[in-house]
Amino acid sequence: MSDEPKILVVDDELVVIRSAERVLKSEGYQIEGALGGREAILKMEQGTYDLVFTDLKMPEVDGITLIRWIKKSRPNIGIVIITGYPSQETMKEALELGIIDYVPKPFTPSVLLDVTKRAVEWAEGRKPAEEKAPEEFPPAMAKELDRVIREYRHRPGSLIPVLQRAQEIVGFLPPVVQKRIAKGLNMPEAEVHSVVSFYSFFTMKPRGDHNVRVCLGTACYVKGIEGVLDKIKEQLKIDIGETTEDKKFSIEGVRCLGACGLAPVMMIDQETYGALTPSKALKVIGEYGGPVSSQSPDEETAAVAGQEG
Repeated sequence: MSDEPKILVVDDELVVIRSAERVLKSEGYQIEGALGGREAILKMEQGTYDLVFTDLKMPEVDGITLIRWIKKSRPNIGIVIITGYPSQETMKEALELGIIDYVPKPFTPSVLLDVTKRAVEWAEGRKPAEEKAPEEFPPAMAKELDRVIREYRHRPGSLIPVLQRAQEIVGFLPPVVQKRIAKGLNMPEAEVHSVVSFYSFFTMKPRGDHNVRVCLGTACYVKGIEGVLDKIKEQLKIDIGETTEDKKFSIEGVRCLGACGLAPVMMIDQETYGALTPSKALKVIGEYGGPVSSQSPDEETAAVAGQEG
């Protein structure tokens, strides 16, 4: 993949394409748009892309039909769906086809960037094996993981419970674990990766002792969650998806925590904290042993005024 990943955004609404372009171009991504599946196929026949973000409901050539064409004709392209409220059946079909992730419409810049980052990491992971460093985990963990796979192998809907147990055993779900699960359950690696990417309770990176999950959904975005998140990152000196050097905290961005009435919201481990301001968030983190906030009362008053305004 080039230093600047090339992404094709497919949607029959021009405003969606323009919004994605504004967000992603500012981060250095190469973006092109296609107003529907037919135009997207023509573009892919004439050029190369690393990723395709596609809507599902489009006239003439819909998203599922486009995904099937990509999987058959351009299998090395990673696919992310970007759509409103897909039915459970449509989502199941998309996951079975091997999509990487899902961006809900309307999307916030933070959610789009977070999903794009993960999708790019997935695409970069498709390099030839000899170019990638070997990945290993302790034999005892591997033995226990294999036991879990054998236990669930012949049960319907075995993938999610196996992933849940694997995350309990290993602590996270890196590619080597996903590959072992795919082989043990006799399913494509892409399907395993799609499920891991889609559900926010799975992680592909090691978490700290305390996992700070910050909601990046629309309600929280409108209420000022980005300002809160910036302060948390500044205080812990890590970004989304990273863990502090002392392994005490990690930050995760999620699309919804199911507490929109309390927006802006975060969870630390299993506890939910709502109506956040920057200093309130830092105070809560301090209660878990994190760095103590140095924000002054005047700064806090300004932050609250900014949210209410």
